[in-house]
Amino acid sequence: MSKVLVISGHPDLQKSFTNTVILEELNSALSDVEIRRLDALYPDFKIDVAAEQAALVKADLVVLQFPFYWYSVPGLLKQWIDDVFSYNFAYGAEGDKLKGKDFLLSFTIGGPEEAYGPLGNNHFSIEELVKPLQQTAYLAAMNYIKPVYTHRMVYIPGVYNELEDVQGRAKEHATRLISQIEKLTNSAEVRIQKFVSEWFEQFDQLPQESEFFTNSLAEDINWVMPEGAFSGHEGFRSWYAQARESFKPGCDHDVEQLEIKATENGFQADLRIRLRAETYETSVFKGESLNLLVNEVWQIGLNDSGDILLNDYRVVPVAN
Repeated sequence: MSKVLVISGHPDLQKSFTNTVILEELNSALSDVEIRRLDALYPDFKIDVAAEQAALVKADLVVLQFPFYWYSVPGLLKQWIDDVFSYNFAYGAEGDKLKGKDFLLSFTIGGPEEAYGPLGNNHFSIEELVKPLQQTAYLAAMNYIKPVYTHRMVYIPGVYNELEDVQGRAKEHATRLISQIEKLTNSAEVRIQKFVSEWFEQFDQLPQESEFFTNSLAEDINWVMPEGAFSGHEGFRSWYAQARESFKPGCDHDVEQLEIKATENGFQADLRIRLRAETYETSVFKGESLNLLVNEVWQIGLNDSGDILLNDYRVVPVAN
């Protein structure tokens, strides 16, 4: 499962009847989640930018959990966004640190659904009112996910709603949120991205045994490399033996680009890989230090357990 970061933007969770319930449900249901409660961390509004940015970098999915105050986020969460989504981190010439991460809003709304729209006393829909946050995600090159929100989440004794009803809606909200998180973090595309990372981490080490690789190869794998075409597990093992005789352990496969798209038979991954490697004197490379750019195309299937299975693997060097 991918790393999930939840930023709680409620200014005083001790007084919340709904956000606390949602956070408790998340913490109980998800195994790889970090919940950062801004009201406890920064009661003085002095945000530790380095700590918050470090948490964001480690995350695959970022969830902002907050009560909907005056058609926006609470002041503490706005301060967090202003400070943490800084130049050359979230945007700007070098501001690609959040690129490709999923961005999900989860918030509670006091008013009823009918109050939000052209005929309601709030005039605008929720989707219109959160567009500034949507644009924030776009500017940071994040994937904006349809938000999860619930109306009638205010409780004032004797005035608005019953506590039992409000907290029941909070639990239902948490159920929908958890379902969305699990869908995002367990999708085939996410599994493929993680597999790509693990695959090249192993290749960089060039272990003597090849089982890690063959476990993810179809029995009739087509393995097409600059050195030639190889077929099946035995063909892969033959090529892998050549690779271990040529490259020293400690290679560096840098995935510069990765695009995953669905096909009739599974998925296709198009990769741009930068390989930096030291070679042996006895190899065809004569001990040369390599810095190669290649394109790779993988045809991928998933078995009944959802595990990755490579059916076709092709590598084409990029001309200098």
